[in-house]
Amino acid sequence: MYESPESTPEESRQDHDADRDDNPELSEVNQGSEKLREIALESMSQESELKTVNRLDYKPPVYLIPEVNLTFELDPENTVVTNRSQYQRGEGVSADEPLVLAGEGLKLLEVSINGRKLDASEYQQTEEGLRIENLPDSFELETKVAFNPEANKSGMGLYKSGEVFCTQMEAEGFRKVTFAPDRPDVMSHYITTVVADRSKYPHLLSNGNMIDEGTLSDGRDYTVWDDPFDKPSYLFAVVAGEFDLLTDTYTTASGKKVAIELYVDPGAADRAEYALEAISKSMKWDEDRFGLEYDLDKFMVVAVDSFNAGAMENKGLNIFNSAYVLADEETATDDDFQGIEAVIGHEYFHNWTGDRVTCRDWFQLTLKEGLTVFRDQEFTSDLNSREVKRIDDADGIRSGQFAEDSGPNAHPIRPDSYAEIDNFYTWTVYEKGAEVIRMIHTLIGEDAFQEGMKKYFELYDGQAVTCDDFINAMTIASGRDFGQFMNWYSQAGTPELEVATRYIPEDSAYELTVYQSCPPTPGQDEKEPFHIPLKVGLLDSEGNDIKLGSHSQQDDGSIVLEVTKPFQTFRFEGVTEEPVPSLLRDFSAPVKLYYDRSDEELAFLMANDTNSFARYDAAQTIARKELLGIVHSLQQGEEPAVGKKFIAAFGSVVKDEALDPAFKSRMLSLPSVGEIIEELPVADYKNVFAATKLVVETLAREYEGEFDAIFAKFTEELKGGELSEGEARGARELKNTALAYLNRLDTDEQRQHTFEQYSNAENMTDRMAALVALCRQPSPERDIALRDFHDHFKDNTLVMDKWLGVQASSPDSSTLETVKELEKHPAFDPFVPNKIYALIGGFAGNAKNFHDESGSGYKYVADKVIDIDKFNPNVAAGIATAFKKYGKLEPKQKALMKTELDRILGQPELNKGTKEIVSKTLASGSD
Repeated sequence: MYESPESTPEESRQDHDADRDDNPELSEVNQGSEKLREIALESMSQESELKTVNRLDYKPPVYLIPEVNLTFELDPENTVVTNRSQYQRGEGVSADEPLVLAGEGLKLLEVSINGRKLDASEYQQTEEGLRIENLPDSFELETKVAFNPEANKSGMGLYKSGEVFCTQMEAEGFRKVTFAPDRPDVMSHYITTVVADRSKYPHLLSNGNMIDEGTLSDGRDYTVWDDPFDKPSYLFAVVAGEFDLLTDTYTTASGKKVAIELYVDPGAADRAEYALEAISKSMKWDEDRFGLEYDLDKFMVVAVDSFNAGAMENKGLNIFNSAYVLADEETATDDDFQGIEAVIGHEYFHNWTGDRVTCRDWFQLTLKEGLTVFRDQEFTSDLNSREVKRIDDADGIRSGQFAEDSGPNAHPIRPDSYAEIDNFYTWTVYEKGAEVIRMIHTLIGEDAFQEGMKKYFELYDGQAVTCDDFINAMTIASGRDFGQFMNWYSQAGTPELEVATRYIPEDSAYELTVYQSCPPTPGQDEKEPFHIPLKVGLLDSEGNDIKLGSHSQQDDGSIVLEVTKPFQTFRFEGVTEEPVPSLLRDFSAPVKLYYDRSDEELAFLMANDTNSFARYDAAQTIARKELLGIVHSLQQGEEPAVGKKFIAAFGSVVKDEALDPAFKSRMLSLPSVGEIIEELPVADYKNVFAATKLVVETLAREYEGEFDAIFAKFTEELKGGELSEGEARGARELKNTALAYLNRLDTDEQRQHTFEQYSNAENMTDRMAALVALCRQPSPERDIALRDFHDHFKDNTLVMDKWLGVQASSPDSSTLETVKELEKHPAFDPFVPNKIYALIGGFAGNAKNFHDESGSGYKYVADKVIDIDKFNPNVAAGIATAFKKYGKLEPKQKALMKTELDRILGQPELNKGTKEIVSKTLASGSD
């Protein structure tokens, strides 16, 4: 599953506190442990209602289910599901063990065992499920239930998205449609019959291959689907509705023809061509890079508007949020297009890493998600710019996942406990999980990694397994001992590396000493050393990588040092001049690295480092130092100024015409407000915003002419129409970065300049870039642009999400009142996740207004969490993570936030997911 907290491609997997308000880099708007549980229990009596699931308590299922036969008789208000399944008692399980099935919100119509209908005395039904005792070792169980899809606003189980029936079963949605174990280690052969009126629902879909269709005697139609591959219930899917259908055919490397079918809303087919092409690209890449072919006769993708996540990898029948399928130049940005390609790839790649080999239990979630994120990152890197993609992924880790590691919900990539599994679809499980896979790749190399993947499928195809099983395959293939490396799976927190260096000219030697530590996290005060691949290079005075015969160097001149101890010194021989170290190349590990560099050394690396990420990181480091210095001055009551050395270093990038435009755009970006907050002992938002504002406006004034020239140059080049797709994307990005800086001059001339781009834009990328810039503060141009955007796109629900989000994310002081008014607008639907993410999530991620000194932002978001929790607990819990900085706030703000957190927690029927997030947040601020 591709988690999408804000449900827009350009912001996928971003947390709600991106703190991007004053960063001129133009990304589009709409942008566990037992110990912790004990702390929370002690601090809040309400927490006592939470039931914690522990990883070490895992027990195999009492019964296996070789075959499941399901019949869905679809009706908007009274759907009936008949479940006839074959049960087999697990090996070694006592005959006294009862059958316990999960079930929520179901009206039980009848229960039969081996064809005999049971009376009510022979089973127990509770709010959580069904219990039957005194059963034989094998039997057939048939249940018939009814429920109301129309009333289901949770986005889980079977529900209506507009006029379409669709499902979302991961993680525990199957229990909302039938009584079942609903756990990933029970894998079954599914045969599914879908019954409905085809005049209303022409397409009746489920997993696998359609083996029959027809019309019943009462006039209703049916289709029958057989999925030949055993799967857990979370991968089951049903869809019924009216769609436009796009088709294609892909021929695999072995010559098998696969039918590709893409279902979208009527009238939207012309915006789905890009997604259709991305499916074929994904299939080919998985064959070329991993040797993995598709295994069914048909691959189906359905796009729906109302979907909690970004997309879901149901076997053979992927269901997508429309935001990750529909795109054309008029309605979608460059980020949208790249996001669609990545998410299409992600869900397709799950066919093997998630479907064919799945998780034994939900604690192993990173087994499929971390691995598949790594694969989708490689897919994007191979098809586009590897250097730029690595920078973007590292930025996501440092702005989103590092904050999670230092917050109340800090957990290892394989958590030890949870109250609600939906709360662990996180940056840590996904992105940090992918970084852990990448470190394995770095340590053993591409060839051994591919051998490990082959061994993984050879050993575990068709099984539900653990992270240890994946590591076992990599151990067999590489011969490496991953014992210490497993600390990445069991320990939370961001490791910190402090580096010291010494040049010894008389020995022509250079020493690099690394000190490793990791801050305490809830329930883990002490950490064992991690096994960290630290990729480094040594540069000579000309900026060339020094050749070192005593160490194995990669083709790019880099060396991978393996940091395994708290204190470790690495010695390099044959170094004839004092080098400049290039550290953490390619962001080789998700760590914070501290090395005391001078501004001159950082400027040298910015200009000369042969590794793109290290060069970018030098620019970020010098900017971070500057921002932190200004924050300190403001805190001391001093009059701050931006340093001349920093201005000059920044100017060297602005003036460098040889840089790739996309890379240059990133070099010109500043660290986010959230990154600076992470470096401070107290979350001083006021001064961080002031510091960022000062730096941005100073740079804009200093290099106004250069930014004007960049804007003009790339505007002209794009008009020529001779750039490739990748070149045009980079040109637009750099042009719009220049526009963002120029707009910060806040002059009538620059506002008019920005408005002209909006008015003349021929694509959504340029239109949104201008609109974001105009919406920073009130002006006649802003109001005209917003009215025009609305009038032009009011009938396109996805584009109107952008319109809602750009206003919710404005740093202007009137934003909260604007958001409240927008709640009444026809473009907003309070029950549709995309709308909630755009408007409410957009405001919750608007750090300047959310953390307003009055506490009004806290109160508003708390109100929304309480409201949303009543019908969609998953979305409510996600919005509640906006409060994660609670423990780091200064006393006044902390008291205001505590009032609202207490109010949320005091709700009488709060769902356990929201309760878990809020309880942990409050526990993080306890003295």
